[in-house]
Amino acid sequence: MTRVRRRRAHAWGVVAEYLCALLLLCKGYSILEMRHRNAMGEIDIIAVRSGVIAFIEVKARAGETQALESVTAQKRRRIARAGHAFVASHGRYAQHGLRFDVMVVTSPWKIRHLTDAWRPA
Repeated sequence: MTRVRRRRAHAWGVVAEYLCALLLLCKGYSILEMRHRNAMGEIDIIAVRSGVIAFIEVKARAGETQALESVTAQKRRRIARAGHAFVASHGRYAQHGLRFDVMVVTSPWKIRHLTDAWRPA
């Protein structure tokens, strides 16, 4: 992939994250953090609604299948570790439920939110 294509893909990924955050706000979520990084990994969006914290991986791809396949087992483990580290460092969320979601963006008008997409082992 050329440098220009990588830059465009990265920019589209950032736009997709903000589109997903906007959709989550419309669905009644509060956005706690975006692009959160800790020693365990990175989480695209951390949102809360009704006592449940959702750790959300955003994937912007041409096709939904391609996007879902890019959330590998290794990626899921890294996100789960980062999510648990987030809760450990933010005691006020200790009593909240945890959920791991994926949001797939195939165009600015087509966003699919898969709630509880996986459970950490």
